[in-house]
Amino acid sequence: MRSIGRKLFAAIALPTALVALLGVGLVWRQTDLAVRDESRRQALGLAEFIATSFGTVERTPPGTTARVAHRSVTAIVRSDWSGLKVASDIRIIDGAGTVMWSRRIEEEDKAFADAERVKLVKEGQAVFATPSFLWPWGRGGGGEVLYPLGGVSCGGCHTGELTLRTGVLQLTVEEPSLRRQVSEVFSSAMWSVVVFTVVLAAAVALSLRLLLTQKLKRLAKVMRRAEGGELAVRAPDLGADEIGSLAKSFNSMLGKLTELKVTEIDTQRDLDHAREELQLKTRLAMRVDELEVLFEIARTIASTLDLNEVLSRIASLLPTRLKVDRSSVMLLNQDGKLEVLKAFPPNEGSEGLQFEVGEGIAGHAASTRKSVYVADLEVEQRFKLLNTAPKRGCLLSIPMLQGSELLGVLNFERREKANFDREEIEYFTAVADQVSIAVQNARLHEQTVALSITDPLTGIPNRRHLFQQLEAEVNRARRYGTPISLVMIDIDHFKHLNDSAGHRAGDVALKQVTTALRQVVRKVDTLARYGGEEFVVLLPQVDREEALEVAEKLRRVVEETTFEHGAVQPGGRVTISVGVATLPTDATEQARLVDAADSALYASKRGGRNRVTGFAPGMEQHPGRERGPFAQRKRTGEIPAVKA
Repeated sequence: MRSIGRKLFAAIALPTALVALLGVGLVWRQTDLAVRDESRRQALGLAEFIATSFGTVERTPPGTTARVAHRSVTAIVRSDWSGLKVASDIRIIDGAGTVMWSRRIEEEDKAFADAERVKLVKEGQAVFATPSFLWPWGRGGGGEVLYPLGGVSCGGCHTGELTLRTGVLQLTVEEPSLRRQVSEVFSSAMWSVVVFTVVLAAAVALSLRLLLTQKLKRLAKVMRRAEGGELAVRAPDLGADEIGSLAKSFNSMLGKLTELKVTEIDTQRDLDHAREELQLKTRLAMRVDELEVLFEIARTIASTLDLNEVLSRIASLLPTRLKVDRSSVMLLNQDGKLEVLKAFPPNEGSEGLQFEVGEGIAGHAASTRKSVYVADLEVEQRFKLLNTAPKRGCLLSIPMLQGSELLGVLNFERREKANFDREEIEYFTAVADQVSIAVQNARLHEQTVALSITDPLTGIPNRRHLFQQLEAEVNRARRYGTPISLVMIDIDHFKHLNDSAGHRAGDVALKQVTTALRQVVRKVDTLARYGGEEFVVLLPQVDREEALEVAEKLRRVVEETTFEHGAVQPGGRVTISVGVATLPTDATEQARLVDAADSALYASKRGGRNRVTGFAPGMEQHPGRERGPFAQRKRTGEIPAVKA
């Protein structure tokens, strides 16, 4: 609706028609409700009339049917009296649910299907449906009247409870004829409104065309020519009304624009020279800003040595500072694949995706060790598209290198096609170099930390990491009131193995025991080398009974394992002795828990080895213990005991 004439037409004719139709509809609605109420009163009056007719009883011999005794009721139901036309069906049901009178004679003396419902009525009621249509074309206004029969007046013929309730009168009322007549009148009125609206619309449209639209079209044509650069054109005389005044004002404006055009030509030459100088200054300012951004990025990502924190800062900082719509950080994982560790925007499903080196655009950048720029992703077949990623715009993939070593790939996307220029690609490459340094430093720090808490022979946590984890789990158990169990393990006759087969055989046995124990422990458990031939398993949220079961599984899996030099051991196999203690059952603090497990371990040693023993009070004071606060002597070369 681009024409102003059409808009004015819509603003005048349509609201008028709408208001008229709604007015007729609302009046019809009120009239329809009034007709319904009147039909309801007529139906109730008819029901009362029929009920009153039961008072007229003919004297008849005993055993005479009710239709003979109440001959007047029978005559009313059978008659064609105009007062009965309001009801489409009349039924009188007795107390047993049988139809005694009906306008449909075939229903008489038969059980009424809906008798249980109608017999529940306590007093006369009329239920009429509310008309559901706003307009007079829909049917409605019908309903039902239920009127109970019985009372003192029936005592002459009926006795007992039948005196109070002899039956129920049911009247079914369909759409009244008065409503149909009123509906026809309102339908005619609505069609008259429609015809009036059409005539009014035609008159308004013709008037707008002659008095407004044609003049505006002529003026708009001149304006379009002036917009195209014809400043010498002028609007015609369109009269003395507002449109004519607008045309004169437009002509005056064109005259002033012509004068300004001459001035513009004179100043354009000076502006071109100033623009060139400004562009040079702008480029210089951009280079300074790029250096500042590069410095900020280097300072931010170099302020931490935690790899996950470095990647999080890269993912959040680079898109904002480098003004890109999407970015991702890929690192080379242990399987030699490029894995998306961080992405912006986050949580869109790209984190965790893996690509082979050489696969897709990022994989190609990784394999060639060179940046890859795709100006239009819609025509690029190598672009591996996610379901949530838009397949448009441009992509820049830059490999992160540390010398000749590939660390990963940085990806930058923009929604516009060909939106990276050559200078930006060089700048983004410098950013990737800074990120590479930060990632390499974080990885070296991560490896150093891992070495400091890992036993180099078995590859499991060492004593330092064990006690750090034990302290955390004890604090958590106290906070939440959950148990924690400690299983201490010692390889039986380990010195004999070293003396018989050599220390290399002892190292192999330690590795095999570690592998066997790993088969039993859960991911949430901590398996650590305590020192020498001793191991400790930390079991969070495990009580004493369950811990003893786990310890027995550990003992059995070692016993059933075939060891390379197991034949030199007593009994021809490698076995372990196990001690179990639980907090808070056996101890209430960390040091006591370790000492209790150690006491139980030495009880297993004293009991013949290759067995599991749970801590019992008094074990820590046994004179045969070789360490702990109650030990009589220390073993040579033994790791110092934990002080209570």
